[in-house]
Amino acid sequence: MDFLAVLREKLNEFGELITPETNLAAPVPSCGDWTFYDLADHVGQGNRWVVTAVAEGRGDYHGDPAPVDRAELRTWFDDSARAIVESLSVDPATPAWTFTSLMPRTVGFWRRRRAQETLMHLWDAQDALGTADAFDPALAADGITEVFEMFALRMIQRGLAKEPEAAVSVHATDTGDSWTYGPGTPVAEISGTASDLLLALWQRKDLADAALSWQGNWAAGTRVLAGPLVP
Repeated sequence: MDFLAVLREKLNEFGELITPETNLAAPVPSCGDWTFYDLADHVGQGNRWVVTAVAEGRGDYHGDPAPVDRAELRTWFDDSARAIVESLSVDPATPAWTFTSLMPRTVGFWRRRRAQETLMHLWDAQDALGTADAFDPALAADGITEVFEMFALRMIQRGLAKEPEAAVSVHATDTGDSWTYGPGTPVAEISGTASDLLLALWQRKDLADAALSWQGNWAAGTRVLAGPLVP
């Protein structure tokens, strides 16, 4: 998957949401008490953070808050998008600072991570404005893989989640992909489109949502996937 192309596309789509009419104070229900402005600031700051991680090998970048004028915010955001795409347009095997030892510390890590990060936050922004769409199935399936191969383990390492008490099978009905999280034989299975599953794992959709189907021990399965699996 060309994660750099995905990142460029999703950043462009996010930037296009910042217009002279955008309500920057619009609440973003999926991000606590954040407003649309807070979300745009977060994504733009994250872009610059990664540029520093690649160029300087450090993860302590802290920038000034984004401008509150809509036109200036759009320019500021687009500048951050151009900077990260340029920064990551090198050999993906190039060493870079990252926040975890669970994955290779390379530019390739950041291509995938920022593509997935931007995908989710684009959905958050669209949801805040009432225009959220489902994810591309293949991209959503990769996002699910990232949750189980990196984020869930990292949450346990950081003491923010406990080891799963049992195993749960996760099945994407549109891509045919399946994942198992936890020890032993699965006690439950959750199935749905890859998009709906990814939204549920990232706590954007309730595990009891009607779009998701369960078989087996629902109570044990929801405890396992409640994790939290992600930050």
